[in-house]
Amino acid sequence: MTDSIEDFLAPLARLAEDAPGIEGLVIWAEDGAWPASDTPTEALEAEEIAFYAEGLLLEGFGMAWDILALPDDPEEQLAVRLMVWQGAAPPPPAAPKPWITLDRKERPAR
Repeated sequence: MTDSIEDFLAPLARLAEDAPGIEGLVIWAEDGAWPASDTPTEALEAEEIAFYAEGLLLEGFGMAWDILALPDDPEEQLAVRLMVWQGAAPPPPAAPKPWITLDRKERPAR
């Protein structure tokens, strides 16, 4: 059973309240693949992350998110990466080095 959109996004909403300086990085899959570069297509402020993600999920896009930190200070979350696709999902890419993934969730496209 798939989580509701609210359940899927709840950790991101909580994180935005707890870490208002965190940044959201959006990466879009194109033609069934992730771009070769880890450069995001959009950057979001903390309070925009869950709202932006909710709109895409309501439109039927698939999404995976992860919370990223540096290995020497995992308590200091640095970014939320939103990976978005339409149709069949390519496997979400691993966190770019040297970052580590603290938490990750995925929701298929409708």
